[in-house]
Amino acid sequence: MVSAAYLPFLIQVVLAAGITAAVVGASHLFGQRSRGGKIKNSAYECGIPASGLIHTRFSVKFFLTALLFMLFDLEIVILVPWMFIYREFLAHHIAILGPILFFLGVLVLGLVYEIKKGALEWEK
Repeated sequence: MVSAAYLPFLIQVVLAAGITAAVVGASHLFGQRSRGGKIKNSAYECGIPASGLIHTRFSVKFFLTALLFMLFDLEIVILVPWMFIYREFLAHHIAILGPILFFLGVLVLGLVYEIKKGALEWEK
């Protein structure tokens, strides 16, 4: 049987799966695409029928910007927990400043490289 320590986690997983299934099922049953007619096979956004091409081409700049955002967003994901545990590491005499400065240095070098290559300039 499942240990009592895992019971809250199991309840959360079951609730998340149940809510997800309910939302997807309700969307499938009551959504615009479930009704018969021409709207079923057309793109639908904000209640206005689509006009023009449905699959438009996007510039590579949009994808490059998204990738750069994800790359530099990792900095926050690493730095926030590091800030919370910094005092504990200092109390135990563990050197933690060097590795995080190296990490930040690599990120700054990456940002400088991207700026020199012109990846952040939209007018190009």
